[in-house]
Amino acid sequence: MPHLLSILKAWFHALTHLIRLPLLDRRVWLLSAGRLLSQVGNGFTLFYAPIFFVNQVGLSATMVGIGIGSGSIAGIVGRIVGGSMADSPRWGRRSTLLWSAAVSALADVALAIADDFPVFLIGNLLMGVGIGLYWPATEAVVADIVTPEQRNEAFAIVRLADSLGLSLGVVFGGALIALTGLYRLLFVIDGLSYVIFFVLIYVAIAETLGNTDRGHSFFAGWAIALRDRPLWVYASVNILFTTYLAQVQSTLPVYFSRFVSFDGVLGLSEAMISLLFTWHIVLSALCQLPVARGLKRFGLIWALIGSALCWGLGFLLIWFTGITTTFALGWALAGLAVMAIATDAYTPAGSALVVAIAPEALRGVYLSINSLCWAVGYFIGPTLGGWVLDQDRWVIDGFWLGSALSVLGAIAILLWLDRLLSQAQKT
Repeated sequence: MPHLLSILKAWFHALTHLIRLPLLDRRVWLLSAGRLLSQVGNGFTLFYAPIFFVNQVGLSATMVGIGIGSGSIAGIVGRIVGGSMADSPRWGRRSTLLWSAAVSALADVALAIADDFPVFLIGNLLMGVGIGLYWPATEAVVADIVTPEQRNEAFAIVRLADSLGLSLGVVFGGALIALTGLYRLLFVIDGLSYVIFFVLIYVAIAETLGNTDRGHSFFAGWAIALRDRPLWVYASVNILFTTYLAQVQSTLPVYFSRFVSFDGVLGLSEAMISLLFTWHIVLSALCQLPVARGLKRFGLIWALIGSALCWGLGFLLIWFTGITTTFALGWALAGLAVMAIATDAYTPAGSALVVAIAPEALRGVYLSINSLCWAVGYFIGPTLGGWVLDQDRWVIDGFWLGSALSVLGAIAILLWLDRLLSQAQKT
């Protein structure tokens, strides 16, 4: 019995170590709280805006798709400009974040009053720019105010706040629509969340950009980044990871609804699909800190290799979900669970690795390229997945096997990057 008690005590201490909150600069917590709040507002509008503008405003689905797609293009421009602004002594991280919040709030004003396509388009373009300005600046701030040893957990906190806020927003937005039917109120609440975020940054977050060379032109950092071989080697694998994420969010729901059998019926119900993705989101949130902390000892490259292995296993489980005639729901739950761990391993380690590669004066530009990889992955993922789902069944099922095999390429690229970084440290 004493031996059993010792084992239980050891497990308890290990568990509390994994789930305890890290001791970080208070500005990381303030930034995360502001992001959680603004993402609650985003969750309000993300899933319900297309429904509102098609069903109630009367825009065609094509027009709504063009408007949302235009916002993504504007987001690319925002990321490019935002990275240079974050590194510029004239602007800096703080001003870029303030502009991000202000532009996003204006976007919600446009969307709240939109009754035709031009105003809807303006709202989406402004929102794309606002979000594009946000990511390079906020990740640069986090990198500035924590030690290298804390970066993985700090980025995990920011990403956790992001995913929690978005999830809560989707849930509360649906409840608000069910109770009031006032879709435009969602945009008003979203806009107010950005105003609060603006005030929080203005009051509580001082500029973190250190002394930089003021003789460089605004886009000079891009010329340096474009010649950085390790950065672009990482960018190639980063696009693969973000494509995987996009497949989970865009391709898997349709796959489950059309090609997975349950109790002899082809296609899972909306309620089952909602249950599956709620499980995925909740597990991802619960495991974010433990996974980031547990992988810290192995280094960033091996954390990403671990993520790739989990993605491969997750895709294999999804493949099995589609071909099995028994216990499909259980295999789907297992696949989404493994993919949640893969996401938790990837998101903080990816940002921390880009910061490690970047010269200190060019963190904004390098993190902008990191963010651009997300834009590319989220273009490739839905496009490729949509095409696959229109093919013959053997192609559709084989797609998940192909995705699983593709992680071997990701691992090979990461090992190559590890060798490049080791060589750079020796010179």
